[in-house]
Amino acid sequence: MKVLVPVKRVVDANVKVRVKADNTNVDTANLKMALNPFCEIAVEEAVRLQEAGKATEVVVVSVGTKAVHEQLRTAMALGADRAIHVETDEELVPLSIAKILHAVQQKEQADIVLLGKQSIDGDNNQTGQMLAALADMPQATFASEVNVEDGKLTVTREVDGGLQTLAMPLPAVVTADLRLNEPRYAKLPNIMKAKRKPLETVTIDDLGVTLKVHQEVVKVTPPTERQAGIMVSSVEELVEKLKNEAKVI
Repeated sequence: MKVLVPVKRVVDANVKVRVKADNTNVDTANLKMALNPFCEIAVEEAVRLQEAGKATEVVVVSVGTKAVHEQLRTAMALGADRAIHVETDEELVPLSIAKILHAVQQKEQADIVLLGKQSIDGDNNQTGQMLAALADMPQATFASEVNVEDGKLTVTREVDGGLQTLAMPLPAVVTADLRLNEPRYAKLPNIMKAKRKPLETVTIDDLGVTLKVHQEVVKVTPPTERQAGIMVSSVEELVEKLKNEAKVI
């Protein structure tokens, strides 16, 4: 059983993001970049399936510039067997990414496509669902537990009302939630081994994918800074301020 894990390069979660002076985009110059945390969870789960003898190969794929090689090597240091880099300089929206991943899946014929539920930069939570629709594959989003038995996939997913368990045939698309697992740290020997693992680079044209412009970023602005809080001396004063200043009651 083959598991395909799409991953994304994002600004490190511990870094304060800045907006460019012309408000066209986020300024990533000289910022620490990292593997998207939810993608890291997806890689960990795929590797665990392999360690349990349920998966025979884990393949990671990423779309972007050559800089994503760093994150692909990180994923291979965590246990992935090989990597695919779809090279492009364009900043693509989820639908375009889903079309590219669909083309990769048609080539790889993976039994499970295991993604992070969302990236921490766009927070769109769309790519997995769009991929499932394009590939006409069953899907289970927000997975907190994944099991494979007798060629069938059982996924426990987190919903507003609690937990929901789904059973589906393979191949299938699964998106990983925060509580699915706790990713391991890459050990130095595995980091060295990752440098020798195969990394294939292809272009969007090689995959035969034609992309369109689906949306345009008009402006990027930082969030409004929060004002300092104030202390009140009584419940009456609190109610008065909530009513007349905050206007929430």
